[in-house]
Amino acid sequence: MKKLLIALLLLSLVLVFAACGRDNDEPEPEQQQEEQGEQQQQEEQQEEPEDMGLLGPHNPIEISMLLVTTEVAPAPGNRIAVLMEERLGVTISYEIVTPEMQAERISVLIAGGGAGLPDILATGEVEARLTEAGAKLRLDPFIDSGRFPNIYNHVAPYRARLSWRGGGVDDGLYTLPNYNRFYGNPPLLSPTHYGTGFFLQKRVLEWHGFPDLSNMTLERYFQLIEEFIMENPYTPEGLPHIGFTFPAFPGRVWGMTNPPMFLAGFPNDGGVIVRDGVASIYAGTEYDHRYFYHLNQMFLRNGLMPGESVLVDPEATTQSQDMYFANVANGRVLGMHDQRWGFGSPHDSLVATGQFNRTFVPTMPTFDGRAPWYADRDVMNIHQGFAISSMVSEERAEHLLAFVDTILSEEWQILLSWGQEGLDYHIGPDGIFYRTPEQRLNYDDTIWRQHNRLMGFLDMMPKLQGTLSCGNAFTPGHQPLEFMDGLDEYDRWFLEQYDKRTWRDFVNDPPPNPPHYPAWQISVGSGTPADMARSELEVAALQHLPAIIMAPDGQFDTRWADYIAHIDRIDVAAFEEAMTAGIQERIRNLGY
Repeated sequence: MKKLLIALLLLSLVLVFAACGRDNDEPEPEQQQEEQGEQQQQEEQQEEPEDMGLLGPHNPIEISMLLVTTEVAPAPGNRIAVLMEERLGVTISYEIVTPEMQAERISVLIAGGGAGLPDILATGEVEARLTEAGAKLRLDPFIDSGRFPNIYNHVAPYRARLSWRGGGVDDGLYTLPNYNRFYGNPPLLSPTHYGTGFFLQKRVLEWHGFPDLSNMTLERYFQLIEEFIMENPYTPEGLPHIGFTFPAFPGRVWGMTNPPMFLAGFPNDGGVIVRDGVASIYAGTEYDHRYFYHLNQMFLRNGLMPGESVLVDPEATTQSQDMYFANVANGRVLGMHDQRWGFGSPHDSLVATGQFNRTFVPTMPTFDGRAPWYADRDVMNIHQGFAISSMVSEERAEHLLAFVDTILSEEWQILLSWGQEGLDYHIGPDGIFYRTPEQRLNYDDTIWRQHNRLMGFLDMMPKLQGTLSCGNAFTPGHQPLEFMDGLDEYDRWFLEQYDKRTWRDFVNDPPPNPPHYPAWQISVGSGTPADMARSELEVAALQHLPAIIMAPDGQFDTRWADYIAHIDRIDVAAFEEAMTAGIQERIRNLGY
């Protein structure tokens, strides 16, 4: 009997796997009769009550989840949430925290000593404070139990790399990363560069006649913006233009501080530049001075701009995320230093309203003689993603992990990324997923998404990125034909002007990532001299750089000297030595 049951189970799994998304297919009559006969035979031979498993309407569970995302909570009655409840017995109560409020919320949770911890912590912190504080459950015993095969397969190739070795708690795996665990060879990657750039609004480039963007310099970048503002001080709606801005709110201070690293031709290692396996800060260096001096000179030109427009945003260092998003979404911002994922919501708002000429492309200014390294090969953020609270019981942990294991199945990955077949996408005779124009418009509609997608959950959950077993891309935007067919006429025309096929083509072809990369993932331990030095460097940047950027004419040097004096009082050597030690450990363990 057991052999028969196992054989039937394996057969059903193979059929689902081969279908790769046939969510609404009905069986043929003959097939249906055969299946009914097999089911009857199985029921007759069954000697014990069927084990219905942990998931299903027979065993409902409400999961509390802290979700750090720029997406909004789903609307009541959300279609995918209803499916999740009907099929898995799972309902989710969300606490949505924006990235700028994450540090404060995590501090409160840690101070509470575990009180108030939600079941699932879906966070994006770099410092891994929740891990160090013991707030996350060590997953290794569960993963090795054999009861969660999808999770096991997801982490197996990168187990050592994903495992925490930063002290505070036992070494092991605490977080399931939410991005850049790729499947398929080669994987289907995004046609969009979601990393760093000095972004420019397409309308600015169109107005300039689509200028050459190669060998971009900081001077030329600002010249393109300034010349546009001089002739176009206001948006068509009458709002004054903001020439250049950046995020500098909590959790995103790197929007203000990272440019010197990229301008000097280094990849994104965070607060340090790495040469020959040795880390050194660039705060206060020649690269830093050169960038902020130029930014100050551009700020001083605000008074020369027509109307109420500005070349450099005087509120950049004080604006909240909501203010930043609002200015991008209403078309006022012409350029900014950011990572593309960092302004996804306002970008989507512009697309949803058909304002494609107000969306952005990345440019890569560098200092003289430096090759751009803005685009890297996609890396997993090993501290970001799903974690289970250490405060839950073992029984509840099993239930939660059964849920995570299920959403890592292709069936649920497709439901969450593509939607339901027939409603949100179709499958052609060749097995390729595609969407109609109406389905694409729905996907771009932020209000529709609230009722029909789980965008915040999708943002932070572990994913089967790359290529699914049936050859389709994990998500519509990565499907080559779907990307081309989904391009608006303006965007198609814009790409043609630059003889490019995708938005990724606007950035450098990334060389192999160094073995240590990226250094910003390295933990230096909470409360250590290195950790205190890192925090003090951020405090110094927040205290001095806004005043340096906005220094009145003739006062830049004095304010810069104050900044350097502050850095000199910090134990920078402790931070650099700890980072170098972490880099060397990664280099020694190339298989991490």
